Amino acid sequence: MAKEQHVKAESRAGPARRASVSSGSASNRERPAEPVRYQATNAEMLELYRQMLLIRRFEEKAGQLYGFGMIGGFCHLYIGQEAVAVGLQSAMRVGKDSVITGYRDHGHMLAYGIDPKVIMAELTGRAAGISRGKGGSMHMFSVDHGFYGGHGIVGAQVGLGTGLAFKHKYADDGGVCLTYFGDGAANQGQVYESFNMAELWKLPVIFVIENNQYAMGTSVNRASAEDQLYRRGESFRIPGIQVDGMDVLAVRGAAEEARQWVLSGKGPILLELKTYRYRGHSMSDPAKYRSREEVQAVRDKSDAIEHLKQELEAAGVTEDELKALEKEIRQIVQEAADFAEQAPEPELAELYTDVLVGQY
Repeated sequence: MAKEQHVKAESRAGPARRASVSSGSASNRERPAEPVRYQATNAEMLELYRQMLLIRRFEEKAGQLYGFGMIGGFCHLYIGQEAVAVGLQSAMRVGKDSVITGYRDHGHMLAYGIDPKVIMAELTGRAAGISRGKGGSMHMFSVDHGFYGGHGIVGAQVGLGTGLAFKHKYADDGGVCLTYFGDGAANQGQVYESFNMAELWKLPVIFVIENNQYAMGTSVNRASAEDQLYRRGESFRIPGIQVDGMDVLAVRGAAEEARQWVLSGKGPILLELKTYRYRGHSMSDPAKYRSREEVQAVRDKSDAIEHLKQELEAAGVTEDELKALEKEIRQIVQEAADFAEQAPEPELAELYTDVLVGQY
């Protein structure tokens, strides 16, 4: 079994590719162009590297704080999947486009430029947190940034994201909704209701499946009859693209093509990002359903941060520059942790704010 899982984990997605369709009628439909890997400048690559490194170090620190008892409840880390949020959201417009995701949400907030201090303070349940300490790890929001959660119910955010896309179309504001969900949530019924509505009304929504290979502790190959998840929208006439989610420039290239598709009024598009999480499903998960060798093999061969670092070095960025950036990021994360530890807890009266009772 361990050998079988190891083989599955190593079968990483190659270059972004279009969903293939077998039926003649379907193949006559217009489809997105083949995405090309984003041609980034050195400055752009350095910024993408910086964002991924910030997420990695932030999540490592969050794991430490959880171990110290500073973070309560569930805590789902994004370590290994950084290229997905960074690559996709680097193509979005903060405040104009909207983003919604599930409970593994810290990285998405950081990728949208939200202050690490208020995110870490939210994790520790402090009044200075971005949701005033009431959202915690799984339910963080920032309306100012167009970030709508952070949702603990598996798949529930897909219907909400479709609603956000309807708002963009109704207001004719030129916005797009980036709606994330996982390979496990891809089997939820409300996902397909959302697909149907989004295509019927040609809503500007990019559906993103973050396929990290395991739905909690169950391999996607064991849980999904169709494990090529980019094909899941075909019966609703939604085109799909499978993307190497461990290559931030491939992800950015796919994001550009997806944005162009939905903004041209052609309706939704589905991206399957083949990625991998290095830690357990949550901090309470010992991850005994896979071997350490499997995880290490992915780290050695596919780590998104290490690969981009190699590209930066090949492009002439010096080791001293990268070390200075690492030092800067570690300082930012430590300052966020110190802020989160020292900030006061919410007043008891906060229990009664932002609660809708008896009025609709």
